[in-house]
Amino acid sequence: MKLHTKILLTLVALFTLSFAGFQDAQASKAPDTDASYSAVYKVAKQNLGKPYVYGATGPSAFDCSGFTSYVYKKAASVTLPRTAQAQYNAGQKVSYKNLQKGDLVFFGWSAASISHVGLYIGNGKMIDAQNRGVITETVKAPWWNYVGSAHVVNFNEDDDTDD
Repeated sequence: MKLHTKILLTLVALFTLSFAGFQDAQASKAPDTDASYSAVYKVAKQNLGKPYVYGATGPSAFDCSGFTSYVYKKAASVTLPRTAQAQYNAGQKVSYKNLQKGDLVFFGWSAASISHVGLYIGNGKMIDAQNRGVITETVKAPWWNYVGSAHVVNFNEDDDTDD
């Protein structure tokens, strides 16, 4: 088989596998939980000021995806994938204008290169773990390249806990 035919077949196979994975991710629905957003927010807020450490999953230090995983596991008994990219891939995508409190917001170069995640808390703000530790900051800050958002769970109540 000629080289260009092998390359073409490889590209077709990669495209097919990628598209199938995209379809599966888009088709997934956020599970229901007995937890409330206020429980998730409470756990997130309790960890403000904790230091950032690459690869840390809590409870004394966090990286970004370690923080979101910790908060959801502790407050809602929901297990999230370990990395920001995996959390993005697994989540039910939602547009910025349809963000709900408790959704995850993602940053990076593109959907294929997610490098940061935060927990949306409303009013354009998030709690995230970054080089200054666990802080509250604006989602659309100039130092982040917003890529997308994902709905993680359907909470058992719609409360208006504000920061």
